[in-house]
Amino acid sequence: MGVDHIGVAVKNLEDAITVYCDFLGFELKGVHVLKERKVKVAFLSSGGETNIELLEPLGVNSPIAKFLERRGEGVHHFAVKVTDIEAIMERLRNRGVLLVDEKPREGAEGSKIAFIHPKSTRGVLLELVMK
Repeated sequence: MGVDHIGVAVKNLEDAITVYCDFLGFELKGVHVLKERKVKVAFLSSGGETNIELLEPLGVNSPIAKFLERRGEGVHHFAVKVTDIEAIMERLRNRGVLLVDEKPREGAEGSKIAFIHPKSTRGVLLELVMK
């Protein structure tokens, strides 16, 4: 259905918000702390359909901290909009696609999400999003 958002790993959320909002003109839609995932996220709107999700780690054990350690700041994942996440996950499994998540989980803004492993997508982490 299209791109929902682009996830960007950052070391400092406030500094990144300043760059995207004050310098580039994005609008801050909200900030969420996801303790169970060890990440703090900010959603930014460009005024179009595709948003930016900034991801700051909450501690050294966060998956985002590990990403930053290996690759530095930058694009972490692309999220695509879907209408039936369970059906798409089943279809992907049946085609041999490696999924990070066995079942959908709750996203930062109440959506259902699941990740497709980069090994199945030529090195790109993809997120499925159903709102």
